[in-house]
Amino acid sequence: MSIKVYKPTTSSRRRTSILVNKSLSKARPHKALVSIKKKTAGRNNQGKITVRHKGGGVKRYIRLVDFKQDKFNIPARVESLEYDPNRNTSLALLVYTDGERRYILAPENLKVGDKILSSKEKIAIQVGNRLLLKNIPTGTIVYNIEMMPGKGGQLARSAGNAATLMALDNGKAQLKLPSGEIRIVSEECAATIGSANNPEYRNVRWGKAGRMRRLGIRPTVRGKVMNPVDHPHGGGEGHNPIGLKSPKTYTGKKAYGIKTRKRTKASNKFIIKRRKSRQTSK
Repeated sequence: MSIKVYKPTTSSRRRTSILVNKSLSKARPHKALVSIKKKTAGRNNQGKITVRHKGGGVKRYIRLVDFKQDKFNIPARVESLEYDPNRNTSLALLVYTDGERRYILAPENLKVGDKILSSKEKIAIQVGNRLLLKNIPTGTIVYNIEMMPGKGGQLARSAGNAATLMALDNGKAQLKLPSGEIRIVSEECAATIGSANNPEYRNVRWGKAGRMRRLGIRPTVRGKVMNPVDHPHGGGEGHNPIGLKSPKTYTGKKAYGIKTRKRTKASNKFIIKRRKSRQTSK
């Protein structure tokens, strides 16, 4: 896997790059594991825009990904590695010994022909195997982690992401997440050994607005260039400052530095250390 940088044949191609993975299959996805993705363009059932800056995008199918991997103690062979247009990680098509096929999030360094296993018991700690956290040694790198037993992986699923199992104590597991947050989950939750593939995805330079439009992302207009009726930052002549104590959203709420998480959120007690804020990380 590598990053290919285009030659500047046009102004939009200058410094444009793509992610190249020659191990990915060029065949069509498994027909039984896809469904049609309907476009909503950020609108609700009344046709009103509820999420801005969405629209367009190329047609695509939804790959039905198995985040639970609940076929325990049945070995599976990696039949192919495939591209998924709906996420920044690649998928692995597994063939179990009983003939069933499932898609999973492919870990880094997984190859076609490798055999993996999911179990509630202690098994080998190798890339791709899925175990309960209580059966994984501390210090191990894991991804696709459950927050509730049997619900399916919810944490550390993006390209190159992984969490570190810090400690096991009193039926709880401490995980250090990619954001720096340290969180407690039940040791009965499952996780996959390794890290999600495509770690170089963050280095891709999109190069032109057209590539973002194909992803379904519409342009974002700065508040400074709007009129006062449209945005709190609007108005004035030329390149004026916003004229406020702090930046605001178009609805008038503070944009940075304000906590939006509910104080009474049930999962607050499971967070030992919060992630670094945007301002402190600069």
